[in-house]
Amino acid sequence: MPITITEVRLAVVRLALVHEFETSSHRKGHLDHILVRATATDGQRSLVGWGECASPAQPFYCGETTDSCWQILDRYLVPMLLGRPWETVAQATAMTAKVTGNQFARAGLEMACWDLLAQSRGVPLADALGHRGAQRVEAGVSLGIEPTIDALMEQVARHVGDGYRRVKLKIGPGWDVEPVRAVREAFPTLALQVDANGGYAPEDCDRLAALDGYDLLMVEQPFAADDLLAHAVLARRIATPVCLDESVTSVAVLRSALALKACAIVNVKVSRLGGIGPAVAVHDACREAGIPVWCGGMHEFGVGRAANLAVASLPGFTLPSDVSGSDKYYRIDVVTPPIRAEGGTVAVPRGRPGIGLEVDEDLVRAHTLRSRTLAATEEDARA
Repeated sequence: MPITITEVRLAVVRLALVHEFETSSHRKGHLDHILVRATATDGQRSLVGWGECASPAQPFYCGETTDSCWQILDRYLVPMLLGRPWETVAQATAMTAKVTGNQFARAGLEMACWDLLAQSRGVPLADALGHRGAQRVEAGVSLGIEPTIDALMEQVARHVGDGYRRVKLKIGPGWDVEPVRAVREAFPTLALQVDANGGYAPEDCDRLAALDGYDLLMVEQPFAADDLLAHAVLARRIATPVCLDESVTSVAVLRSALALKACAIVNVKVSRLGGIGPAVAVHDACREAGIPVWCGGMHEFGVGRAANLAVASLPGFTLPSDVSGSDKYYRIDVVTPPIRAEGGTVAVPRGRPGIGLEVDEDLVRAHTLRSRTLAATEEDARA
């Protein structure tokens, strides 16, 4: 039965972090994400779907920011979809296909469409993705660059004590071998991986090769996103598996990376790929090629985290994912019940149709910095 979105409310919501982390420019004590609230009808009832744009506030991780996502959603993506019926999310996203790039903005609206579709079908989002997914997902935590080794060790010990069995360390030139050595010596059996976010140059291969002796699960995105050849050279040079993150923006790019043997593992991020549908497509292509995947995160609030859990329940996700409990990052979250980890795993939300959790709209309003509502017109319905 066709779904028609009649109204979309965009809200920039700010939540306080439990622990500050370092970005490319400074340390942050809070994050601002755009929540997308889409009101729709499926011909029988009114539905409300939620999505999240988890873009960074500044253009240091990627070219998109909170401000750019707001503009693209407000001026282009949402108006293209309002009042126009669709039966599949692929049909909905086809209506916005004239807009190029802007994957984080796309992901927020596309996520809301998936929530609406699953609710219309009366099933949890995880069950709407076409696979028989897992009930629980093995979770890892991602730790930023700390001021000192001691501060890092304190964070690692806390998360290991909470039951997490995999820890990811951010690294960069000048903060790599020493912190990895300290963590490995203190936790010899811990599943440990590192993430460079493209911070190294191709001539740093020897420095990265020095990590081989620490039994790492992977070294993630050591070089710039567009330098697949440098990753292919490193993959032949070191024993530690190379994982691609920012490089993989589509199935087409993934196939190029695999042909070059530039990676042995892929990080699947819903936001980076432009939504749940593209993330599932990359999962399917990797599974067909025998490449293990795991679900990365952008410190999502509960809305985006619930979507990540649904994606991470798919059968190709054989490595621990960045889908830990919200309480590891935020003092409060926008969903109920809160997302929690138990014994290093997190339950895939299935408590209700759609994303599986209820959004606390009073809390969203209380933490909203700005908002805007766009409504369909008769002209939209005739388009």
